[in-house]
Amino acid sequence: MRILLLVFAVTQLVLGALLWLTPGFFFDDIGPYGVRNDHYMGDLATWYLALGGVALVAVSRPGWRLPVLVLAFVQYALHSVNHLIDVGDADPEWLGPVNLVSLVLTSVLLGWMLNAAREQAR
Repeated sequence: MRILLLVFAVTQLVLGALLWLTPGFFFDDIGPYGVRNDHYMGDLATWYLALGGVALVAVSRPGWRLPVLVLAFVQYALHSVNHLIDVGDADPEWLGPVNLVSLVLTSVLLGWMLNAAREQAR
């Protein structure tokens, strides 16, 4: 599970960096919903960077894994619901379902990791 947690952490850090450093690329190619707002994208970047940072720490600190995975799972599940609601609002439209599937699959993976961490904590 450490490898999966490391991959998750790095992915969150990359997403945060893309949002903060290249908001135009992120908006055009990954999350084209509504009107672009670089300030809110920067705010969202801080979330991804923080989550990636604590997930990275949790790779080497087993005591951190369970709470970090609970938070990540809940956030990704809620994020998936938000994308389900707006699935047809992406431009180009095909990105809506692709984003939804990627978020749901990440939620499932995080749920599996959370269950494994819970078992290890017993």
